[in-house]
Formats: sequence, C-alpha cells, structure tokens
Amino acid sequence: MKIDKNTDFLEGQLLLFDKPMYWTSFDLVKKVKNIIRNTFGYKKIKVGHAGTLDPLASGLMIICTGKYTRQISALQESSKEYIADIRLGETTPSFDLETVIDGKYETGHITRDLVLKALAHFGGENEQIPPVFSAKNIKGKRAYDYARKGIDIEMKARKVIFHELELLNFELPIVTVRILCSKGTYVRAFARDMGNYLDSGAYLSELKRTSIGEYKLEDAMQVNEFERLLNSLYDT
Repeated sequence: MKIDKNTDFLEGQLLLFDKPMYWTSFDLVKKVKNIIRNTFGYKKIKVGHAGTLDPLASGLMIICTGKYTRQISALQESSKEYIADIRLGETTPSFDLETVIDGKYETGHITRDLVLKALAHFGGENEQIPPVFSAKNIKGKRAYDYARKGIDIEMKARKVIFHELELLNFELPIVTVRILCSKGTYVRAFARDMGNYLDSGAYLSELKRTSIGEYKLEDAMQVNEFERLLNSLYDT
C-alpha cells in the first residue's frame, strides 16, 4: 500500500487499516472519508469497507475509495483470519463483553486435550446460528434492534467453514485460538458453541482480525498515521 503525490483517491485506492477497539466499522470509514475530503477538497468521494468488525474487535479492515469500491463484493468473499481470546466458564447474551455476564459454569474438568478435541470437532463445515446481538438483517431490521428491546426472534443456522483452528495458548479461564474461516462466520458464536461442547460456558473476551485473503494486518496503518501522511503530502 503505497501513497504518494500521484495517488488518486477519486480514481480509486485500496487501503489497509488497523481498526481501533471501540470504533465501529462505520466510524473508521467516516473518518477516512473526512480526512481525504478535507485534505484534497473533494466535495464527493465514494468510500466503503470490505467486511465489518464489531466495536469490541480490532484489526484489519480494507477500505476502498472511488472505483475500487466495485471490488468490495469480491473482497468480502475472502477467508478471514482472527486471533481470539475465549473466556471459559461464563456467558453473556451477546457472547462478548457488549453485555453483562449472565451465567457461570464449571471449568475444573477442562484440559488442554479437551480443548484440542473441541477444535478438531469444529474444523471444517459447520451449521452456525448467528448471535441475536448482530447486524444480521431480519425483516428489514438489524437483529440487535430486536435483541436490545427484549424481542425474541428466530436466528436461522447457516453454513460456515473453519479452514484452520489452532490453539495458541491454554491458561484457564482464557484460551487463545487462531481461526481461519469463511466469510459470514461469527467468532462470538464459535465461542458460544465451544463453551457448550466443553460442557461449560464461554464468551469472546478479545478479538483481532489479522488477515483478509492475501491482505495482512502487518501491512495496515493506523488512521492517525494516514492523516499525518496525507497532511505532509498536501503541505509539500
């Protein structure tokens, strides 16, 4: 990802960013769009992203400008890699820390070998039920709109693929897993399902996306770095 004085954002660019925790995906898109508009005086410019990250997740986001926004659909088909911290022995309604803990469970029976067995079980194709606290469209509304109002809705299972599941660290109550999966996979739902398989409970305590297809987090920039770079090019 090279940006210099010849970079044409209106014609189109593919940009890699490291989304900060607590930002929504829309927050990042809006910030990048405003930086470009304010720096170059554009009245209008198309800016979009290729794959949402939850506010409590950090990591790689691909942002496209101009004509490159036509590539977004193809980019969204790519596999994604994540590093996930999963907290065993507790549950939350959202399967992460967006909501408060609503259940506590035993973990004394959980061993490293049992976790490895669980990862082997989930490898490959799975039927996964998305979280109710998600942006999935249900009858014209986001699922989380129903969930936050206490309205029960049916979330239908869909096929997802876990290409690779690797245990990086086992230190109860936290296990750290590297996950390479298909598009549309909810890592929060994987945490829930893993807790159930282990005869316990679980929620996602931390999540970082490290790749989207061939694009890597190590090649991404922070949004403030991007702003400083554009300002330096504009000033000179």
